[in-house]
Amino acid sequence: MARMGEGDKRWIVEDRPDGTNVHNWHWAETNCLDWSRNFLSNLLCDKTLLSGEGNFYIRTKKLERFEGEAYVNVRKGKIIPGYELNLVLSYVAEAKDSDGSSVILSTEGSVEVPYISDENAGEDPEIKITIKDDGPIGKRLKEAFIAKGKPFVFEKIREYVAAMSEGGPAKEDLEVKKVTPKKPASGAAAAPVSNNAATNSGSSAKENKKKEEKKKEGFKTITMSEKFNCRARDLYEILMDENRWKGFSQSNARISKEVGGEFSIFDGSVTGKNLELQEGKLIVQQWRFGSWPDGIVSTVRLTFDEPESGVTVVKLTHVDVPEEDRYGNATVVENTERGWRDLIFHKIRAVFGFGI
Repeated sequence: MARMGEGDKRWIVEDRPDGTNVHNWHWAETNCLDWSRNFLSNLLCDKTLLSGEGNFYIRTKKLERFEGEAYVNVRKGKIIPGYELNLVLSYVAEAKDSDGSSVILSTEGSVEVPYISDENAGEDPEIKITIKDDGPIGKRLKEAFIAKGKPFVFEKIREYVAAMSEGGPAKEDLEVKKVTPKKPASGAAAAPVSNNAATNSGSSAKENKKKEEKKKEGFKTITMSEKFNCRARDLYEILMDENRWKGFSQSNARISKEVGGEFSIFDGSVTGKNLELQEGKLIVQQWRFGSWPDGIVSTVRLTFDEPESGVTVVKLTHVDVPEEDRYGNATVVENTERGWRDLIFHKIRAVFGFGI
């Protein structure tokens, strides 16, 4: 072991004269607050939402308030965004008469988004829409903004979240530079073709096989077994019926009951499709969380067994759950397991009284 103050130089990250962070080995942080303000201003401000539809005219104005923090960290090429923002966007609204020649009402309103956070990157944030005139026409203008403006605001915030996940203003600086292969010196003889081509081909095949095997590294399987005081077909129906799902989860859901049909639960933070369905016996689905890296899907298998009348045992196997989300958080498996237990199985017991 090296004595104090005499560290082994092989393990020391020294400052380079050119200031280069070689391969982004240590943490590099970029403040993104000003960039975030400009980015969201360009997306949200001075945009026409309605231009005569129903004789309504609505246009966004400017960010009246923009507060919080936003930054991007990088470690060995891995981009880790962090942000907690709140903003207020103003808008103007007008209602004209039936022929559009004169203004009946001209008023203003605001859109408050109190919490945009990297913790909730896969979910749309809460939003509060107000209007100064609370008369009948003002209320109709507010409703028009909710119908047209709310989806617009959500869409632009998703664009911001996606941009931050890619590095925000530091995207180019945070990319790991690839080493360009050196070209042979001018006039140098080309390397002769090796007689070991077959051996090299075999080595390449082995490397490809290893790469295929390594694809599953970084994934886990969740298994769970729960008992309920109910019939198997009743529990199956609860999990496949969007209205009942909304009831126990207190969130929006859209669920197809057909094989190959798609579903969206927990306000769209989880999406997927049905792979195999046997009423009262089996549910096999493809699941994907919005916070997972692009292209990653998992498989959920739920089996229902009724060992005695009125008692159902449901067994869960959830495979290919990534250990990290797209932001580098290594709590995906833990959070997914807790979600199954606390947000699904225990909530079903609490709402429908299927205790054991």
